[in-house]
Amino acid sequence: MFREKKILQYIDKAGCGLEIGPSHNPIAPKKNGYNVHIIDHLSREDLKLKYKEDNSVNLDNIEEVDFVWKGESYADLTGKQKYYDWIIASHVIEHTPDLIGFLQDCSTILKDDGVISLVVPDKRYCFDHFRPISGISKVLDHHIQKNKSPSPGTVLEGYLNAVSMSENIAWNAKETGDYKFIFSLEDTLNSMKSVQEDKAYVDVHSWCFVPHSFRLLIHDLFSIGLVPFQEMAFSPTDGCEFYLTLSRHGEGINKSRLEMLNIIDEEIKDLPIKLKQTESDADVPEPFLDSLKNFIRRVRGRLT
Repeated sequence: MFREKKILQYIDKAGCGLEIGPSHNPIAPKKNGYNVHIIDHLSREDLKLKYKEDNSVNLDNIEEVDFVWKGESYADLTGKQKYYDWIIASHVIEHTPDLIGFLQDCSTILKDDGVISLVVPDKRYCFDHFRPISGISKVLDHHIQKNKSPSPGTVLEGYLNAVSMSENIAWNAKETGDYKFIFSLEDTLNSMKSVQEDKAYVDVHSWCFVPHSFRLLIHDLFSIGLVPFQEMAFSPTDGCEFYLTLSRHGEGINKSRLEMLNIIDEEIKDLPIKLKQTESDADVPEPFLDSLKNFIRRVRGRLT
């Protein structure tokens, strides 16, 4: 099963959907017949200005943005509740300062039988490689604190440990090479200082996961009543990302917590796991690679 099929397998094209943060890589574009609204941090015109000097970006792929998000709830932003049949968020959830709040926000605008299709980077195969996996304690603390931006500690960790491997910021399980730090100590300290002193929003990956750590997190958050969603479908890492579909009617994980923890331990050690392999297992998905490159480019641009 190829990337688009994994993401869209439970998406009803006839239904009304929402894609969050597609930028220049929409997965369910309006021009392909999807009845979709788009939330992004900039308007279409501003996104085109942002990427006009980037020859790797096809500006024609940037679609009309229906709602420009400035930090308000999705219900307030869209003026809708229990309205959407589906939500797609590709490489979004790892950026959210309040992961629980993000999922709760999605629940207010999603129909009771709706689905959320998530694409999540596998930290083993991108610049987050040396960062620890995010546990439920930090996720819960950030929710209780109602974090609206990455904390100084999160920014410090993200900058201090970001690496490339053989000059690549994303790779697959079969690739090998030398690791190099992306940012200098001066970059790191300046970014942390801007958060502490200027209250700046410094965009980093707030969360780092391997596939089963994310699956277990969703299971635990549902079990303690913090999110209304369970796992409906899961596809393992392909290249440097994995895929999860959530719904209120999902059956959840099919393993015990102890089994999940053992698999997480194997994933962290990079040991082989007996999961069904995908057809394009060795490829880094181009849209993901583009989004990571643009993320690093934005960060570097802010430092100059």
